[in-house]
Amino acid sequence: MNRRYYMGALLAGTAMSSYAMSAFRLKKDQMKNGLGRSSFNEGWRFRLGAAEGAEASAYGDSDWRALDLPHDWAIEGPFDVKYNARCGGLPFHGTGWYRKTFDVPAEAKGNVVSVTFDGAMYNAHVWVNGHFLGSRPYGYSEFQYDLSDHLNYGGANVIAVKLSPEDLSSRWYPGAGIYRNVWLDVRNPVHVAQWGTYVTTPVVSAAQAAVRVETTLVGDGAVEYEIFDPKGRTVAVGADPLLFVEKPKLWDIDSPHLYVLRTTVRVESEVVDQVETRFGIRTLEFLKSGFKLNGRPVRIQGVCLHHDNGPLGAAIYRRADERKLQIMKQMGVNSVRTSHNPPSNELLDLCDELGILVQDEAFDVWLKPKVENGYNKFFAEWGERDIKDMVRRDRNHPSVFMWSIGNEILEQGNAENGNRMAKQLNDYVKAVDSTRPTTCGFNWWPGPYENGMASQIDIAGMNYKPLAYGAPVNEFLPSNPVVGSETSSCTSSRGVYHLPIEKYKTHESKQVTSYDLIGPPWAYPPDVEFDALEKNPEILGEYIWTGFDYLGEPTPYGGKDNSTNGYWNADWPARSSYFGAVDLCGFPKDRFYLYQSQWTQEPMVHVLPHWNWEGAGHETIPVYAYTNCEEVELFVNGKSFGRKVKGKDLTKLLVKFNRYEGDTFMSKYRLSWDVPYSPGSLKVIGYIAGKAVAEKEITTAGVPAKVRLLPDRKKIDADGTDLSYVTVRIEDANGNFCPLADNTVQFKVEGAGTIAAVGNGNAATTAPFIADHRDAFSGLCMLIVKAGKAGGKIEINAASEGLEADQTVLTVR
Repeated sequence: MNRRYYMGALLAGTAMSSYAMSAFRLKKDQMKNGLGRSSFNEGWRFRLGAAEGAEASAYGDSDWRALDLPHDWAIEGPFDVKYNARCGGLPFHGTGWYRKTFDVPAEAKGNVVSVTFDGAMYNAHVWVNGHFLGSRPYGYSEFQYDLSDHLNYGGANVIAVKLSPEDLSSRWYPGAGIYRNVWLDVRNPVHVAQWGTYVTTPVVSAAQAAVRVETTLVGDGAVEYEIFDPKGRTVAVGADPLLFVEKPKLWDIDSPHLYVLRTTVRVESEVVDQVETRFGIRTLEFLKSGFKLNGRPVRIQGVCLHHDNGPLGAAIYRRADERKLQIMKQMGVNSVRTSHNPPSNELLDLCDELGILVQDEAFDVWLKPKVENGYNKFFAEWGERDIKDMVRRDRNHPSVFMWSIGNEILEQGNAENGNRMAKQLNDYVKAVDSTRPTTCGFNWWPGPYENGMASQIDIAGMNYKPLAYGAPVNEFLPSNPVVGSETSSCTSSRGVYHLPIEKYKTHESKQVTSYDLIGPPWAYPPDVEFDALEKNPEILGEYIWTGFDYLGEPTPYGGKDNSTNGYWNADWPARSSYFGAVDLCGFPKDRFYLYQSQWTQEPMVHVLPHWNWEGAGHETIPVYAYTNCEEVELFVNGKSFGRKVKGKDLTKLLVKFNRYEGDTFMSKYRLSWDVPYSPGSLKVIGYIAGKAVAEKEITTAGVPAKVRLLPDRKKIDADGTDLSYVTVRIEDANGNFCPLADNTVQFKVEGAGTIAAVGNGNAATTAPFIADHRDAFSGLCMLIVKAGKAGGKIEINAASEGLEADQTVLTVR
C-alpha cells in the first residue's frame, strides 16, 4: 500500500488574532475593535476538595487560593507511598474547584462570547453564572463553550470549573487541574467556526503550489483570502478557495518555512471577522520502501514523549516544551510521537517552528481497560468526538504527518472487535483529514497482523519487535509501510555505573546502571534496533521509548506494565521513569550520545564512565566510547590504549529479551576497552580519514569545593511564564566536575522572578519539586526560575555548607 500525501498545513486560527510572520512567535493574546481572543489565565481562585454549591455566582470564595493558570495542583505534592508510584506518587486524584470573576463590557452584547479550554485534567464540569455549560471527561481534549446567553453584560460574571480526577485512571502521571491555557473569544455572529479553516495543497512543485482552503462559517458572509510568505510579503490574494503560490519555500526538517493565511469575512462589505494562520507547504510519501519528505528519503529518528515537564509537572510552559525539543534535536531527533494522547497546542506550534515531524496520538485505550478508571469508561460515548476533535484541531500543522489511533490497545487479540474498531477509528480520522496516514502501536505478535487488524490502518506500528522486521511482518503486510513505533525501552540512571557489568533485573540502590543494557523483559539495548533497521531499510524508522524521563512508571521498579488496578509501590521511593535518554531535568544520560552517534553528522565522541573510582574495589574499568567518527583512540593519563574502528571492533553486550535466542549481542555501534584504573585523565579522540576531529576528556575530581551556576538563558521575557533553567554543578577546587557529589544546595532568588521548581534527575527520591533547596544527584541539580510580569533583574544565589557559593543575575525584559 504505497501512499502519497500532498498537503500544506495551517495552524488553526482565531478571530482577529495576530502571528508574528518573521519570528513565527504565536501571539494569541490580542483583541481589535473589541473583538478577538484574549488570555483567560489570570485571576482565578482554587480550592482542593469538595465545595458544595461552588458553581453558584453568589458562592463565597474569598478564602480560596488566588492563582493564575495553567496550574497543576498535584505537582506540589507531597510525595507519599499512599499514592500510586506508577502515577508518580503524587496526589493527582480527588476534587478540585476553580472560579473566576470577570467583567464583560455592555458593547459585547450581540456578539458571540465563548471560552476555550486547551485541556483540563480531568472530568471537567463547567458553569457560568450558575448555568451548567457541559462536561468533558478526557483531560487531553480541547473544548469550547458559548457563554453568550448566560452573561451579565456590563457587569460581573462568574465561571466555575469542577475537576474530579480518579485514582487508577492513568498508567503514568497525568497531572491535575486546568493545566493548559484558557482563552476568551468575542466574535461577530458571522465568523469562522472553531477549527473552521482547513488547507491542503493538492499539487506541489518547485514552480508552484496549489493551496486549497476549506472554510466553515457560522452565519452567512463573503470570504476573502490573502497569503503571506515567511518574510511577510503578500504572495496570493483572492476570493476563490484555490490559490497559487509561486516558487514555494517548502516546510522541511532543516528549513521549516512557514506561510501565513489571512481569512477575511465580510457582510455587506463590512469586515466582521478575520483569521490569520500559519502554514507550511510540503509533500509526504509513505511507501513500502520508506518515507519521503518533499521527495527526499527521510529515516524517522524519533522519540516518544509524555506530556509532563518533570519538576514543573503537567502545567504547560512554552519554554519548557521548547527546551525539551531543542535538546531532542541536539540528539538528532527529527520526529516525536505524542505518547499516548493529544499534545498541547504549544508543542505542535514549536514542532512547526523547529522542523520536527509529529505522530499525533489519540488514545492509550479503547473499550478494554488497562487500569480500573481509565479512558475506557468514556470511550463508547466520547471516542468518536475526541479523535475527530483532535484531527480538526491539529490537521493544519505542517509538523503533523501521521495520526495514531491507539497504543497497545487490548483489543489486539480479538479479531472481530479489534478489526471493527480499528476500521471505525481509521474512518473517523479520514472523514476529517485524508491527507495523512493512520497508524497504531501494536505490541502483540503476530496477533493483530495475523487476524487482519493491522491491515485496517495505513502504517503498522510495531512496538518492540525488531526481530519481526522484514520477512516475518511482510508475510502479513506485503504492501503496507511499517514503523518501529516504540523501541528499545532501555533504562538507566544518569551518572550511575554498577560494576561488574551484569544483566540484572533490579538493583538495591533503586538506580540503574548507565552502561545501557538493562531493561524489562520486552526491552533491548538501542544497538539491537540499530542493527535491525540497518538490515531492513524499508522500515520507516523508530520512536525510542523515551526521549525524556517522565513522572510515573518507574520500570524496572515497582510493578508490571498494563496491570489492571496495579499499584507500583513495592520499590518506593522509585516513582518516575528511567527510560529516557535524558533525565527528568533535561540532563543527558550516556544513551543520549549513543543515539547522537547514529543520528548526527557533526563529528562527536563520548566516553564513559566517570573517572572517580578510588576505593571502589575495581582494579579494571570497562570504558565505552560512542562516536560517529571512523576511529577512536583512548588515552589514560596521556598513555594510549590504542585505536579502535567503528563497525569493525565489536563490543559484547549482555542481552536477553522476549523471543531473542542467546544472551549476548555483538555491537558494532560501541567501542570498548578494559582499562586498569589510575586516577587522572580519561580522554578519547575521534578520527575521520586519519585526522583528529573530536575529543572528550574526563578528569578525576577531588573533594567538592564549590557550587557553579550555569543558566541556559540569561535574558528572559517578562510575561509571567518564561523560564531560565539554571544548571547547578558541584566542582572541586580546580573546577573539575564532581560526578559523585550529593551536596544539598540552598537557593535564594530575589527581584523580577521566582523559583518555579527544583530537581536533580533522581528517579527515587521524595524530595519536593516546589522548594528552595535540592540535593545534587551524580554531581548536578537544577533550579528553574520563572519571570514575573515586570522588567528588571533576578539575582540568584546558591550556597552549600562547606562549599564556595555562586551567584548569577538574569535580565527580565
